[in-house]
Amino acid sequence: MSHSYGQWCPIAKSTEILGEKWTMLIVRELLMGSTRFSELQRGLGAISPTLLTRRLVTLEEYDLVYKRRIQGGRGHEYIPTASCRQLQPILLALGSWGMEWSKAFMSDADYDVELLMLYLQRSIVPDNLPGNKTVVLFQFTDFNEQPKWWITVEGDSVDVCTTDPGLDVDVFITTRVRAMADAWLGRTTYKAAKASGAMEITGPTALTRNISSWLSDCIFASLPNAEEILATR
Repeated sequence: MSHSYGQWCPIAKSTEILGEKWTMLIVRELLMGSTRFSELQRGLGAISPTLLTRRLVTLEEYDLVYKRRIQGGRGHEYIPTASCRQLQPILLALGSWGMEWSKAFMSDADYDVELLMLYLQRSIVPDNLPGNKTVVLFQFTDFNEQPKWWITVEGDSVDVCTTDPGLDVDVFITTRVRAMADAWLGRTTYKAAKASGAMEITGPTALTRNISSWLSDCIFASLPNAEEILATR
């Protein structure tokens, strides 16, 4: 094994398996429900198909992923195994650490609008929206290439559109990508962002009074930080 540390330490052995670039993010996507190759690519963004294939092969070799042919269709799907699922609390702890300690090193280039919209799509709670159909238009003032993104909710189906779906918009949110990400991460509130002028939100009060009721916050927003966890020991 070319990247072996040559140590019996379990941290060293774990890092040999999980420490290569993209591997932990692939695990993140698997645990968030992505099973198709295209779904994994969407959540990972800049990874090349060749590298993603190589990483999936490695994860399969280490029994973290079960690859199976799609029933009645073409291609394969990738199912996280028990050992992969046991990484969830580790990822949550890593994310909680990152919420506290990595934010000082974030740059505007790190705020990927496509990843943000994927996370927002996953965070919609259809049951908390009135009626059977809701359309939210996000207008990003700092992203000239594709400033408008629509989220359409119909029943339990939630989709993201980059072209006008031709439907009446219920909620308009105008902001910068970073401001929207920070609100979703829980680093600020929608009310505070609106009061500071960082975000403009228009729509019926039933939808804009408490956005977090139908657009759930990032899971890390509710987790205690490392100091709080240690204080309970």
